[in-house]
Amino acid sequence: MDAIRLLEDDHRKVKKLLAEGDQTTERAEKTRPELYATLRREEEIFYPALKAHPKARAIVLEGFEEHHVVDEIMGELGQTDVSDETWAAKFSVMKENIEHHIEEEEGEMFAEARRAFEDEELEKLGARMMELKQLSEQESVGTRS
Repeated sequence: MDAIRLLEDDHRKVKKLLAEGDQTTERAEKTRPELYATLRREEEIFYPALKAHPKARAIVLEGFEEHHVVDEIMGELGQTDVSDETWAAKFSVMKENIEHHIEEEEGEMFAEARRAFEDEELEKLGARMMELKQLSEQESVGTRS
């Protein structure tokens, strides 16, 4: 599977997680931390792999900044107790930023990336992204044991 298809699949997962997070309340002391950890892990795996590719740099500069904004909000969210009344507001702002970013990626950036990369390059990048995801999942399982 090529890198762009992996990102599109990831976007569907993230949208589902964001919808779930929007439905939580201050009483979701177990759900919110799990949701946050999953979103954080997904955000850390895929984009850095694409960002590291030399041909992607010009294509994703705005995306870098959008990720930075989401990173800032995620950092604040990670420091906010899940029962705090501001958790939902921070989550909502993060959700809006992620949804905007996904729309731009799928509407503009992916088309540009398909023009910039050869199919073989996208396949290699996709394979690398899968390796990173598997390593992350193994590490995640190892920390829960």
